[in-house]
Amino acid sequence: MNFEHNEDRRMLADALNRYLSEQYPAEYRNQAAYGEAGYSAETYAKLAEIGAIGALFKEADGGLGGAGPDIHLVFEALGNHLVAEPLLGALLVGRALAEAGTPAQKARLEDIIAGTALAALAHDEPANHYELGRVATTAVKSGDGWRIDGAKAVVPFGDQAQLLLVSARTAGAVDDEAGISLFLVPGDAAGISARGYGRIDGGHAAELRFAGVQVGADALLGAEGQGCALLERIVGYGLLALAAESLGAMDKAKGDTLEYLRTRKQFGVPIGSFQALQHRMADMLLEVEQARSAVINAAAAIDETDRVTREKALSAAKYSVGKIGTLIAEEAIQMHGGIGVTWELPLAHYAKRLVMIDHQLGDMDHHLARWMALSA
Repeated sequence: MNFEHNEDRRMLADALNRYLSEQYPAEYRNQAAYGEAGYSAETYAKLAEIGAIGALFKEADGGLGGAGPDIHLVFEALGNHLVAEPLLGALLVGRALAEAGTPAQKARLEDIIAGTALAALAHDEPANHYELGRVATTAVKSGDGWRIDGAKAVVPFGDQAQLLLVSARTAGAVDDEAGISLFLVPGDAAGISARGYGRIDGGHAAELRFAGVQVGADALLGAEGQGCALLERIVGYGLLALAAESLGAMDKAKGDTLEYLRTRKQFGVPIGSFQALQHRMADMLLEVEQARSAVINAAAAIDETDRVTREKALSAAKYSVGKIGTLIAEEAIQMHGGIGVTWELPLAHYAKRLVMIDHQLGDMDHHLARWMALSA
C-alpha cells in the first residue's frame, strides 16, 4: 500500500501548514480559543478559503476530496497547530447531509463548505455515556411537522451554530437503536435555550434544551426511525478526524520535548545526554509511530463497505490515540519539569487537548469494549 499523499493533498497540506505557521501563533490561538466565542471567525473563513473544509467532502457534494486520507491530512494539521475552530461540526453535519439529505437539504452544504454557516451535532445527552442508541430526547408528529423536547449536553459551539443536527426518539424505548430519527433544526428556533461555556482545552460548548421546538416535515433527515445507522456512519468520520488531530498534537508535543532536551542544560551538559531521558524519549517516539499506524489504518478503512472491518479500525484508532495521547502529555510535561504546566508554554495547552480528545465521541474504555464486542 502506498502511504504517500498525491500532489493535490501535498499542495493542500503545504498551504494549510504555511498559513497556520505564519498566521496562527500560540498567543493568537489562545486569545481566540479561550475568548468569548471560542474561535476566530476570521481564521475559520481563511481555512475555508484555503480549502480545508472543502477537502472533507467529495467533489460530487461540492468538495475537493472527501476520502479518508483527506480527512486525516486536514485534521492532523489542525492538531499540530492546536486549531480550535469548529471544523469537526462541519464534517459531522456535512457528511450527514451528503449521505442522506434531499436535494434541498444538500443545498445547505454550500454554506458549510464556504465557512459562512456553523453546524453542530447535538446528540450527546447527560445520561447516554457515548452510546449512540441511547436517546431520551423525543420528537412527535405535530400538524405537518414535528415537536422536539429534550436536552443535549456538551454540544460543540451549540449556542452559535446556525444549523443543528439533532437526534430524537420517534419510537421505542430510551435505549433502543431502532426508533431514532435525525432532524435539521435552525440554531435560533423558538423553544431552544442554551447555556454556553468555554472548554478547558479551548473552544466552546453548550448545554441545549428543546421545549416544544416545532420543525417542518422537511426537517427529517433520512428515514424516520432509522437514524442510528447514519449516526454511526458520521461519528466514524468524527473518530478519524479526532484521531488524526490527536496525532498532530502528539507530534508537536514530541518535537518540542526533543528540542527542550537538546537545549536545557544541567551540570553543564544538555539534559538530553542523560541516558534515562533518552530511553523515555525513545519510548515516546515509538508510541507516536504506533498511533500513526492506527490512524492510517482508520483512514484506509473509513470507506470500507464491511461494517465490522470499518468500525473496528475506527475504534482501534480512537483507543490508541486516547491511551498514547495521555502518555505523551504526561511524559512531555515530566521531561519539561514545572515549566511544562505553565500557561505561557504551548505544551500545557497541547497536553490539555490530548487528554480531552479522549473524551470526545467515546473514551478509550468505551472503544476498547466496542472493539471487543465487534470482534466477538
